[in-house]
Amino acid sequence: MSAAAATPVSANISPWYVPAEEEPHIRTFMQWPVSLRVYGFGGFLSDVQDTIAEIANTISEFEPVIMLADEGDHAAARRQLSTDVALWPVPTEDLWARDSGPLFASDDLGEQRIQSLNFNGWGNKQVHRRDGQIAARVAEILELDLAVSPITGEPGGIEQDGHGNLIAHESSWIIDNRNPGMSKASVTEALLHAYGADRLVWAPGVRELDITDYHIDSLARFTGPGRILINLPDEPIPGEPYHEAALETHDILKAAGFDIEVIPEPNRRRVRSEDFVASYVNYYVCNGAVIAAQFGDQATDEIAADALARHYPGREIVMLNADNLGEIGGGIHCATQQQPVP
Repeated sequence: MSAAAATPVSANISPWYVPAEEEPHIRTFMQWPVSLRVYGFGGFLSDVQDTIAEIANTISEFEPVIMLADEGDHAAARRQLSTDVALWPVPTEDLWARDSGPLFASDDLGEQRIQSLNFNGWGNKQVHRRDGQIAARVAEILELDLAVSPITGEPGGIEQDGHGNLIAHESSWIIDNRNPGMSKASVTEALLHAYGADRLVWAPGVRELDITDYHIDSLARFTGPGRILINLPDEPIPGEPYHEAALETHDILKAAGFDIEVIPEPNRRRVRSEDFVASYVNYYVCNGAVIAAQFGDQATDEIAADALARHYPGREIVMLNADNLGEIGGGIHCATQQQPVP
């Protein structure tokens, strides 16, 4: 098959699977945000770029980082990036590499390919003329095959442990803005195929209150085979949609037999707005380190760091101020995508 050939996923018969994030990486991919249609003409875009540069520079101390950006944006990006961060000429609009970047799968023969989940701007809620092409462009540069899934969605909307287990919110997948007319069974089958898994545990989630329709990677993360770290409020507010959905997800995952540890959300964070995403579990695991957010609450910041150190022994825990990402609905995990060693 020719490099970067787009073939229906059903045509592939090899046992492709997406490795767990904590497995060794070749490199990390990130995206340089530039779209004024997304960020407007105020100064917030430069604040977000500062945060993305800091995350990239930090990860580059542990493994190679590729920043994807239009060639015309390279000079501006280079002024903020470490010399250890490479720039590739792949045009971008926004920064969410977890969702629009390349999703890598491996097989038992040591081969690798890129999976396309047909990113459509979270249900056509945001411009994605460039971001929707990133997976294919990276496949072409790396001379890897591109397997196109029959479903539409984002890798941030699914969590896998690399050992056959997937968890997800129905609200991000079984929804007309991604997969109109598709049954839950069909979406399940396609996701199991794309990730090389044999079990998907669904929880309802929350529809249409945020751009992602409640991606699970800001609530619960696999930290090992069948082991989950989940971030819950100490005092859930009755009737608050995300609090109620989070508790429901916890109960469903617990009933499914997963080993779950709960850590609290921050109580005294720097940013107080109601729609701010304050997730300790939206961290990124790279070679030798875990890059996570701290929110200015000394007590819960320490609880989160201690939990991450237990779940990822032998890795350095690096806590960054990523408030600019929380203000736009995401975090460090959302801004990164790994290329595992096949």
